[in-house]
Amino acid sequence: MMRPGLTFKLSLLLACIGVVASGATGFYAYHANRTMLVHEAEQNLLTSTELLGERFSVAIDDVAADAQVLAMLPSAGEVAQFDNGSGTNAARERLAKVFGSFMANHPEYLQIRLIARQHYGRELIRFDRNAQNAVRVEASGLQEKGQFAYVFDTLALPPRGIYISPITVNHEHGAHSAEGKPTLRLGTPVIGADGSVTGVLVIDVDLASLLKVLQVDLPRNYHVYLANEWGDFLIHPDAAQTFGFDRGRRILMQDSFPATVPLFAQSKNDVLMNGLMRPHQAEGRVLAFIRRPFGVADGNRFIVLGLAKPLSDVLAGATLLGDRIVRMVLVSSVLAFLLAIVFARALTQPLHMLAHAATHFFADHTMGALPLRRTDEIGVLARCFDRMRREIRSQLDVLHNKQHELVHLASHDALTGLPNRMMFADRLEAAIHEAASAGERLAVLFVDLDRFKQINDQYGHAVGDRVLATVARRLQAVLSEGQSEGDMVARLGGDEFIVLIKGARSTEAAPGIAVSIIRALNDTLLIDGQPMLVGASIGISHYPADGTSAEALLLNADAAMYAAKSGEHASWLHYQDLLDARTRGPRPQSAGQRDSSAHNEQADDEDTDRFGSAPGLGNADTVL
Repeated sequence: MMRPGLTFKLSLLLACIGVVASGATGFYAYHANRTMLVHEAEQNLLTSTELLGERFSVAIDDVAADAQVLAMLPSAGEVAQFDNGSGTNAARERLAKVFGSFMANHPEYLQIRLIARQHYGRELIRFDRNAQNAVRVEASGLQEKGQFAYVFDTLALPPRGIYISPITVNHEHGAHSAEGKPTLRLGTPVIGADGSVTGVLVIDVDLASLLKVLQVDLPRNYHVYLANEWGDFLIHPDAAQTFGFDRGRRILMQDSFPATVPLFAQSKNDVLMNGLMRPHQAEGRVLAFIRRPFGVADGNRFIVLGLAKPLSDVLAGATLLGDRIVRMVLVSSVLAFLLAIVFARALTQPLHMLAHAATHFFADHTMGALPLRRTDEIGVLARCFDRMRREIRSQLDVLHNKQHELVHLASHDALTGLPNRMMFADRLEAAIHEAASAGERLAVLFVDLDRFKQINDQYGHAVGDRVLATVARRLQAVLSEGQSEGDMVARLGGDEFIVLIKGARSTEAAPGIAVSIIRALNDTLLIDGQPMLVGASIGISHYPADGTSAEALLLNADAAMYAAKSGEHASWLHYQDLLDARTRGPRPQSAGQRDSSAHNEQADDEDTDRFGSAPGLGNADTVL
């Protein structure tokens, strides 16, 4: 059998070299084209993301401008300052028409509200969106919103200041179609004719509708991601991944896309990734993320906005090019084989050179495959994670401190430092439960100041506040004498205080404590060098004789206090004595009782709701 000759071998070798060269060139061209297309798509996607972020900021600025325009209307200041006054009805109707026009022209607006500074932040005008139509809420449906941050934070702003809330799910009851939707609130102060802040103008924006308007120029196959400064998804192609904190399960962008960690660590402003380089994070996609400030310019709040595009769309041109490269490689291989046969005889000598070139060729190919950069990237990523952990730990420490402060503020009256109504109610419920279990008793003393309204009206609210603080100290001093564990004094609101006496001694100790309180408050108070007489009326109820619930004990103590204040009884009165007095009918006054007519001139205004005061906002006459 004849062995293949050198010419055949050389022809075959040249043909193989031609085929390999053609294939390598085609593969390099295909790979380079894919890389170029992906890189170009990343840059275009980054530009689109920045444009979308800019549009989002401009849209928020437009909403803020609308809020300022509405707040600057003279009728807004007039209605907020002189609500229910003469002439405000016409201004209210004019303003309502303007609100309705804005709602009609802005489908992304869910609510527009004018909220008064007075009356615990009561809504004066409110328009909601029901399906696609604007609905004006009737007077019976208006609510008090003074407890919400978008009211009291906006009231603290200077004129024309803008409050921008975090993006949350609207859980306010009775908000029509806005309830349950991701909402962004913008507020601005309303200035009255005298230059004072008389209320706030609040616009609720539907986040989904706003982004829908901003995405009108984007292709349909683009996906949008939006996260707050903590990484919680607010917008995600899968709606189940959004607002996890609202459902008790946080879903963070850093967990889904670890490459975005530098954005939340604020070490980068943008991040690009694709399915070629990061197949585990961006499988089948090209993504771009940017970090933008959100809210006040000097704050630390920001959002992370991202756009994703299918990798198949980006590589559609590369796929067509790959088909052409395959055909080109086949044709080139055939040509290489033919040329190899033609030139084989002329190329029999340079075998050493060809072997050296082939060896050098494969060596270069091997050297080019060393993954050196991946080690550097892992090092950078590890340092970024470490820095992120330190920053999160520091932020958690600050957050815990703030939470402790908020817990204290929520349970204590800011003016007097005493426990407030909420804390007293909790303590009273617990005391009733303990007393019921142990078969013990307790007493509740309802203390109402007699001449506080006259002092407040004559000397002003600042002096009234100091009077309340002085009264609180005297009550604490009285209670500290012989106080047992669990006894407490609290401020219900306005000029009303409440005392809890626990244990078997409560029945015998309550009258003595009431007498001590009356003596302490009948002593002259020296405020700013001005002597003042306050005085007090006290009603006493006992558990379980006068009630077995906190509400019953408070109501009965309040009733006894009213009877004591009426002048028909002593300065303090047991609820049982009140019941006995009603059973026996009126009887002659004793020496320890008051003159009814003189006392009624000193009593506070009895039309005030005794359980409607707002603790922590100063004395009752200064509550907004």
